[in-house]
Amino acid sequence: MNGENYAYVAHGTNFLQEVIATSSDLELLRQKKALELRKRMLLSQNKQVEPKPRQEPIDPRKVLSKILTGRAPEVLETARRYYPAEISELEARLAQAIIAGGLSGPITGEELYSFLRRMGLVFSLDIKIRVREGGKLKSLEEKLRGKD
Repeated sequence: MNGENYAYVAHGTNFLQEVIATSSDLELLRQKKALELRKRMLLSQNKQVEPKPRQEPIDPRKVLSKILTGRAPEVLETARRYYPAEISELEARLAQAIIAGGLSGPITGEELYSFLRRMGLVFSLDIKIRVREGGKLKSLEEKLRGKD
């Protein structure tokens, strides 16, 4: 041990005070860097967790009304009178399917009625048979009475 491996060799109380001061300075630096790192982590987490812009709640009836054609709105309203809870749930699910792109195109009254029947929702529709005579629509009853 000739001192070549040591860059600085000192003896006495000054050396001990320098080592203590240096170690406390190093500890302060470590704490500062740890604080900065925590701040950066918190800031990056806040940026990642930014709230998404609020989407307006989607009204399933409005979404469905865009693709229902013919007598489909009438079929849906009649079914709602018989099965209000089931139709509300069905509307929500159909609206989700439409928004997701799984269901597109017009839905006619006949298609909707058939679908509801297959789902087990049985109900009757008001059916009126009308005949056009002389530019006027007459019920079948009026037409038959007029011939007698």
